[in-house]
Amino acid sequence: MLKNDLLSAFEVLSTQAKDLFLDKQICELFSEPTALEFSRDFVAKNRPVIIRGACSKWQASSKWNAEFFRRTTYGRTLTKVAITPNGYADGIAVKKPENQEYFVLPEEQTMKMEDFLAKLEESANPNVYYIQKQNSNLSEDFPELLGDIDMHALKFAFEAFNKEPDAVNFWMGDQRAITSLHKDPYENMYCVISGYKEFILIPPTDYAYVNRRKYPVGTYKMAQNGEMFIDPVADESGEPIQIEWVSVDPLKPNHNKYPEFQKSTPFKVRVNEGDILYLPSLWYHHVQQSHKCIAVNFWFDMDYDARYCYYKFVEKLCGNGQ
Repeated sequence: MLKNDLLSAFEVLSTQAKDLFLDKQICELFSEPTALEFSRDFVAKNRPVIIRGACSKWQASSKWNAEFFRRTTYGRTLTKVAITPNGYADGIAVKKPENQEYFVLPEEQTMKMEDFLAKLEESANPNVYYIQKQNSNLSEDFPELLGDIDMHALKFAFEAFNKEPDAVNFWMGDQRAITSLHKDPYENMYCVISGYKEFILIPPTDYAYVNRRKYPVGTYKMAQNGEMFIDPVADESGEPIQIEWVSVDPLKPNHNKYPEFQKSTPFKVRVNEGDILYLPSLWYHHVQQSHKCIAVNFWFDMDYDARYCYYKFVEKLCGNGQ
């Protein structure tokens, strides 16, 4: 729990952010901004925006579907597919029979695309399969698909960030696949090719209200009968590895356990087929999707400037006050 004087200070921060530069809802544009407009109005202010229809004319938007991937990638293998029993590829789960909470990583298997698509179509499959490896898997695993992405349409972002992306990631999966609430040190251009994504966004100025703690790390493993269990991860000395992660689930927050979360300001937005979301660095985000949703995102490393120093200062204050 934060002390009263710190809580009061963070209330001022959160309130002034909402009064001075945050929108009542996520801003929408219906044409691509110039690099200057994008940098001035959104990047400089760490302010999200949806650019409706910005990737709707890409060849990917008209070509990419299950049948296209079966035909184009037949016989080829994927680097990794994430498999979980609950759809949370990186999230909190309870290990039985100890009833202890773990931060759990997915089991990862190398699969052929046709086998992955077959898993998505098995309605009775208890496990959730998701292509979500964030290692620039589009350029690494599917280089032949890069020609379907219109890089020129993102010229305004490349110019505003003044750098090449660190990674270009490909996402496809089950409607049960959920990305738990977290933040990234990247400027994120998230392009939905097919289906839709539903985001819950929380600004960095609400950091004090997003409850976190350390959890032991585990990995899902699949038994021979197909059931999955949590395998704890230890370091070389045998000590459990721990990681700090968000404790609260924004879909069903426990306000009795996490009363501070009620003071946060979640923004809910649907990013439809053909839309691009600019998700600024250090914004918390939680993501759901439609079945067989396909998306591509570009990660640009954030600038480690005064804003980052301010954020680390806030982080330290919260760490000392809890």
